[in-house]
Amino acid sequence: MPYILGLLGWSGSGKTHLLTRLLPAFRTRGLVVSTIKHAHHGFDLDQPGKDSYQHRAAGAQEVLIASSKRWALMHELDGPEPTLEELLAHLSPCDLVLVEGFKASSHPKIEVYRHGQDRPPFWPERSDVVAVASDVDLPQCGLPVLTLDDADSIANWCLDFLRENAQ
Repeated sequence: MPYILGLLGWSGSGKTHLLTRLLPAFRTRGLVVSTIKHAHHGFDLDQPGKDSYQHRAAGAQEVLIASSKRWALMHELDGPEPTLEELLAHLSPCDLVLVEGFKASSHPKIEVYRHGQDRPPFWPERSDVVAVASDVDLPQCGLPVLTLDDADSIANWCLDFLRENAQ
């Protein structure tokens, strides 16, 4: 089972920006990393007019698209949204899964908090927040506060945390 670590923050806080800087930092440390991103709205990877779109529009439950560079599986849902645990079961073996979104899931999370946000931080009310990556000092936080623009230091902290808290 891979390590799982989430990024939590309000829209526009920089979760995706941090994730895309952490990925190369983990890869240079030899880790195989996968990601899961939650979308709060309908999304579509396919384009009208393409064959795979027509397959799905005609009623296929799943459409797998493959080439020499990548493959993707689209699965139409008729029931409830899958849980994070259900989605994790679909991933290939890896060392670490970075999760963006899935706020309600109990996996450990780093909150991305920027000065000037017009919304309150999550960390005072959430036991699943294990650190805060921020562009300001947060002396009242009580959790490790990581420098938001230092992906290498954040990656090192994450690896130490995950090793200390291996399940």
